[in-house]
Formats: sequence, structure tokens, C-alpha cells
Amino acid sequence: MRSLVLAVAQPPVHALDIAANVTRHAAAVRASAARLVVFPELSLTGYDLDAPLLSPDDPRLHPLIEACAATDTVALAGAPVAGPHIATLLIDGAGARVVYRKVNPHHTESRFQPGPGPEVIEVDGWRLGLAICRDTGVEEHAAATAALGVDAYIAGVVDVPADDVVVAERARRISQTYGVWVAVSSCAGATGPDYPETAGRSGIWAPDGSVAARASRAVGEIARATLYAEQPAPV
Repeated sequence: MRSLVLAVAQPPVHALDIAANVTRHAAAVRASAARLVVFPELSLTGYDLDAPLLSPDDPRLHPLIEACAATDTVALAGAPVAGPHIATLLIDGAGARVVYRKVNPHHTESRFQPGPGPEVIEVDGWRLGLAICRDTGVEEHAAATAALGVDAYIAGVVDVPADDVVVAERARRISQTYGVWVAVSSCAGATGPDYPETAGRSGIWAPDGSVAARASRAVGEIARATLYAEQPAPV
């Protein structure tokens, strides 16, 4: 069977302090003991809708790139990027690049354009469909992403504490409907002016909807699980 060790991290976030956030992301990568580490929506800047756009070649990302290189880790982190878009950056030992742009921004995120559509990345042969926050509640997004042929559906989110049950229900529904793993990294603690508190409770759900790993609301927690998939039968 194929396997992938995946972690969902909820590090402390300092609004608009990219250097501090990168340091905390790098520490989470080193502590995760995982091949893939997923971070929340806008994790590199905090959820501040006026945050300056971040370029993937920004030198402040170097400590995170170095941590990924040292541990052979792939990180998925959130940032506002040119467009402007709310985006997911893939960071590994080779550098950083934009791999997904949020397709369904909330009406309060009117500064940002919708992304062009679902995206899939591959890590060690695993096909990973990507989402950001509100995308997870739009059935058409999950269906279109699943139609691309994915092993897992991966999201970074920011929600108020009361909505941790909503995040969990969405994850269970997607996993059971499409028979895929679901991983959600949910911000914990404060992140920007609109969120003095957030939900935390990051988690990983198996294809049958059961919980494989779940964090508490505590800032700094990491939840980890080993994903398994059957190898295709020989022809």
C-alpha cells in the first residue's frame, strides 16, 4: 500500500509579521515528522485583508524553505498573492510557488478575485486537491476537484470557535461522498483584526468519514496521521 505522513498545523500567527510567522512555520515543519504539512488560510500574513501581497520569491521565506530542505518536507501555507488572490503556496527545499487560488472568496473578501478553478498537486504519487476555507462549503468545488481524480482533499481555513463543528461536518461529508482523505488546517488563537479568537481543531478524516487525527483549540498543536491507499492492481 502507498502511504503519506501528513500533518495539519496551527502555529501562532502574528498579523502582518511575515518574518515571525515564517519562523513559526519552520518550527512546525521541523516538529511535525511529516512529509506534508498543511497550514491555515493566510497563515503567513494573518487574516488581515489589507495585508501586502506576498511574492513566492520573497527572501523572508528562506527559513521555511531551509526547514523543508532539512526535513524533506512539503509545506502548504496561505498568503495573499498577485491578482490579487487568497492563495496556497507550496514550499519545499527548492523554493516556493503558488499552487492554488481561492475559487470562492467570501463577500467580505471583495478585494480578492476568484481563482480560475480547482487544482491538484502531486506529492510522492498522491494526488491532492486543494481548497481554502469557503471553498469547502461549496459542493460544486468538491465535486469538480474530485472529478480530477484525487486521493485527498486538502484545505486551510479560518473560522470562529463556534464553527469548528461546521468544518468537521464538511470534512466528513466530502470524505464519505468521494471516498477520499480530507485534511483541514484550522487557525488557532488570534489572526488579524477580524478574528481575536479562532476555532483551531485542525483534523484529518479517513475516506469513510472517521477521524484519523484531531487537534484541540490550543495554539501550536499539530495533528498527524499516516494516509494509506491501495496500489492499483497489476494489468
